[in-house]
Amino acid sequence: MVGGGQGAFIGRVHRLAAALDGEFELVCGAFSRMPDNNQHSGALCGLPPERIYADWQQLLESEHRRPADQRMQLLVIATPNHLHVPIAEAALQAGFHVFSEKPAALSLREAQHLARTWRASGRLYGLAHTYLGYPMVWQAREMVREGRLGALRKIHVEYPQGWLGERLEHQDNKQAAWRTDPALAGASGCMADIGTHAFGLAEFISGHRVEALCAALASHAEGRRLDDDGDVLLRTDRGASGTLIASQVCSGEENALKIRLYGDRGALEWQQMEPNSLLHRPYQAPMRILRAGIDQPELCPAAMQRLRLPGGHPEGYLEALGNLYRDFAAAIRRGDQGDVEGVPGMASGLRGMAFIEAVIASQASERKWTSLPDTDPTGA
Repeated sequence: MVGGGQGAFIGRVHRLAAALDGEFELVCGAFSRMPDNNQHSGALCGLPPERIYADWQQLLESEHRRPADQRMQLLVIATPNHLHVPIAEAALQAGFHVFSEKPAALSLREAQHLARTWRASGRLYGLAHTYLGYPMVWQAREMVREGRLGALRKIHVEYPQGWLGERLEHQDNKQAAWRTDPALAGASGCMADIGTHAFGLAEFISGHRVEALCAALASHAEGRRLDDDGDVLLRTDRGASGTLIASQVCSGEENALKIRLYGDRGALEWQQMEPNSLLHRPYQAPMRILRAGIDQPELCPAAMQRLRLPGGHPEGYLEALGNLYRDFAAAIRRGDQGDVEGVPGMASGLRGMAFIEAVIASQASERKWTSLPDTDPTGA
């Protein structure tokens, strides 16, 4: 692991999720630029001193020199955004698989360069779009694919948070500081941080691709350099319309990711803060609630294989990320190359960057609609 030292939220989440099914062992790390934090973080993880590295360059060089049966196999990148591509490219070129926090890059051009490196490497690459690991997200996706909603007409997705309502970046809050710094986060703040989650969820469940959007971004905290709020109108390649809302200044909100899809035969609704329930509203029939659980009826195989417990025993965020790790482990054991079945990868990374750049372009334009740039992870 690179990044994710003491004081960083996401690093510990990754370590817990990776260990959930006993498929991975943490064998080395470069957790922090601060030597004391780095050594302390590695010691807490039970690593021997010689495999707690001063930086990611030393980690890759030292691990690459180890015998094949003793070196790491997968590098997890849990750093601020500006380091995602440099570390991922170096790891892929050194022959290691990569699982990176999102977004994939700081720009679409940078992501496209990473895609070329990935294709040439023959290694696996995945992105931590954790919410796509939830079983009921896969259930919703399958119901849409089966035509249970008929032709989709409307897609509404929202992700409101409230934690950046104050200028925490000036209160010694490291998580707020890098997320609001263009040099570390990129050209977007809120939309890159959580808007990409909403966008990825909408395309994953619906099977539609957003072809054009109309966006308005705002920075409500005085002096903040990146967006902390945004509203987006969507238009898909198959004739559906919709909205995407992402905000980090909605007072009182936690992580209220929610999606609603409406077709001519029914509707679905799923909320991340109540992840084990999927609301189904058939046309001219009573609403019903599908529940997660290995003993629950009418769940598709893709949902069932991502469940561990009987109904009434909640599975949540850690289990969702654990599902991505479990699928990654299976791909490594099979000797797969390129994409990881069941895990968002380079295609998702490129789509996310295309979304961010279209949102920024729309905000700066007087035109009503802005098309998303073309993305093709195969390089065709």
